Amino acid sequence: MVRSSRSNLILGTLVLAFAAAVLALWIPLDTQTGLIEKVRRQVVIGDALAPTVAALFLVLGGGLLVFIERKAPNQPKPSMAGLTFIARLLAIVFVSLLVMRFAGPVAVWTTNAFQGGDLEYRLLRDTAPWKYLGFFLGGTLMISGMVSLAEGRVSRKAVLAAVFAVIVMIFIYDVPFDDLLLPPNGDV
Repeated sequence: MVRSSRSNLILGTLVLAFAAAVLALWIPLDTQTGLIEKVRRQVVIGDALAPTVAALFLVLGGGLLVFIERKAPNQPKPSMAGLTFIARLLAIVFVSLLVMRFAGPVAVWTTNAFQGGDLEYRLLRDTAPWKYLGFFLGGTLMISGMVSLAEGRVSRKAVLAAVFAVIVMIFIYDVPFDDLLLPPNGDV
């Protein structure tokens, strides 16, 4: 008798547990405002909206794996190749987030070193081009890195797609909102 893999059930359960931790612990402990806030008779996006929407998508995906796909006949078995892929993926995300976090401050420090100025990144984090620097470089590295990992090679097409995707995200998230700071500028 061939025993089927329980990969979907295990992965779905882990995703649901992570989403529950995000919804129950991280969002309430880390955000200052709710999902939507009313400030001076104006409705604005709260700090908790984006992570809540992301966690709900995780609940949807984990739920589909647990309740619909858990007995699928073609589930992959866990392997060292799969774990290596996940480790590489996490390394790409980690390095990209470091670039995203420190690109702006390092650029300001470098500018000060060459021009003898006393600029502070905290004061510049909502002015172009400084506010886009970390998001653009880190986002481009993350997307092109993930595409290159999936394709098994680095390509100009992956980098161009990443540049285009990050520019589109900037136009969607930054341009329409006056009071929204692109990541990681809200925490700097």
